Amino acid sequence: MLKIAVIGGRETVMGFKALGLETYPAADAAEAGQTLRHLTRDSDDYAIIYIEENLAAQLSHEIDKFKDRPTPAIILIPGREGSIGLGQSALKAAVERAVGTNILGD
Repeated sequence: MLKIAVIGGRETVMGFKALGLETYPAADAAEAGQTLRHLTRDSDDYAIIYIEENLAAQLSHEIDKFKDRPTPAIILIPGREGSIGLGQSALKAAVERAVGTNILGD
C-alpha cells in the first residue's frame, strides 16, 4: 500500500501525525531536502509527499524533478505562518500542463 508523508516544521506536521500520516519534522530547507531525497531514493512507497511551502521555496530544483512523474505527487502546503502562494501557483501550473489552458482563473 502506498503511503503519504508530510515534511515541514514541527508545528505543521504534528496535526498530520494525528491523522495517521507519516511525518518528518524539518528545522530548515537542508534537512527537508535530505528527507525528500531519502523518501524518494530509498523506496517507491510514497504516493504523496506534502511539503511546507516555506521549505519548498528553497527546494524547487529538487521538487521539479518530480513534476512530470506520476508518483510521488509533491504537494505544497501552507505552514504555521500561512500561505506564501507557492502551493496555489504549483496547482495552477499542473492543471494548465494537464488541460492545456488555465481553467482555474487568476
